[in-house]
Amino acid sequence: MFELRVRCVSMNQAAATHSAIPLDVGSYTAVEAARLLRTPALNIRRWMQGYDHGPKEKRRHSPPLWTPQLAMINDHLEIGFRDLVELRFVKAFLAAGVGLVAVRNCLERARECVEDDHPLSTQRFRTDGRSIFLQTFEGSDEPKLIDLRSRQYVFNQVFERSFKDLDIEDDAVVRWRPYKGKASIVIDPTRSFGQPIAASFGIPTTVLSDAAKAEGSIARAARLYDVPVAVVRDAVHFEEDLLAA
Repeated sequence: MFELRVRCVSMNQAAATHSAIPLDVGSYTAVEAARLLRTPALNIRRWMQGYDHGPKEKRRHSPPLWTPQLAMINDHLEIGFRDLVELRFVKAFLAAGVGLVAVRNCLERARECVEDDHPLSTQRFRTDGRSIFLQTFEGSDEPKLIDLRSRQYVFNQVFERSFKDLDIEDDAVVRWRPYKGKASIVIDPTRSFGQPIAASFGIPTTVLSDAAKAEGSIARAARLYDVPVAVVRDAVHFEEDLLAA
């Protein structure tokens, strides 16, 4: 029962969308994605919905970086698990000093090379991403990409941090271990709509963390849900880390 996620959408609203959320894709609002990625929800909306910029008389529109896996639900952004993984890379590249225009160019190049709408979350990108990245930025005027060595440094920094806690099967990322890469907590699109859960028990980390607070003890929460103390402790620390970000 813990792997059922209640969506705040009425039956009539769901019918109006003419599409159901696939059970193996995962489902995240902008706020939920922002919490997991530790970035403002505004960033998620800008990257996934596009945005206007520039003075009023010369207003320009930047389109979304790509089309989300899921359709809008009553004008609200809803994204899938692979969208979430790709956004991790976008955030990491930006944090490493790569501009958004350059990131967009890298995504376009990667889509061509990998032949996948979500190239960053593929085995091919894990294997060939370095060459795709470097080819994209040949001749780039990005300030932190002034020579081959610095380009390699930026890619390696993003690559090593981003892939170490991702599990790949059948050429695509299928699972994210978001708490220090530990196997105790997973984000898996086929379970609980992709919300963070205790991997071996299917219990949402929010449930275990809230239980520990309510019971006043991690050990009591562990007994209540019949899970190891270490698992509850990881869930509590994971949720605390998200709040502190």
